[in-house]
Amino acid sequence: VQLQASGGGVVQAGGFLRLSCSASGRTLSTYAVGWFRQAPGKDREFVATISRGSGKPLYADDVKGRFTISRENAKNTWFLQMSSLKPEDTAVYYCALVRPGVTGDVMDDRMYDGWGQGTLVTVSS
Repeated sequence: VQLQASGGGVVQAGGFLRLSCSASGRTLSTYAVGWFRQAPGKDREFVATISRGSGKPLYADDVKGRFTISRENAKNTWFLQMSSLKPEDTAVYYCALVRPGVTGDVMDDRMYDGWGQGTLVTVSS
């Protein structure tokens, strides 16, 4: 599977961005999908995930209420709408698919596969 994240850029604090991730080589509807981010000098961390069936979202505490994950299965694409951005949101954002048949903590990046190249989000103060 090949994933391509896009939509990053430079935005002022309080602003918004919409990230997209497109998948080729797989039918997206059969996967739960997610977003992670990695700030300079820090480990990659969970941001959000959305289930494959009901589309139930789950968010990291520090983005809850500001970010919204959604999916458009017909276009094999999912999104991360980010608002009220803070400088601490600055990071490279990655999209990934939950490994099929694997159970565990969906906030753990070892549950995921097909990591895309990532897209850089920079929030200036």
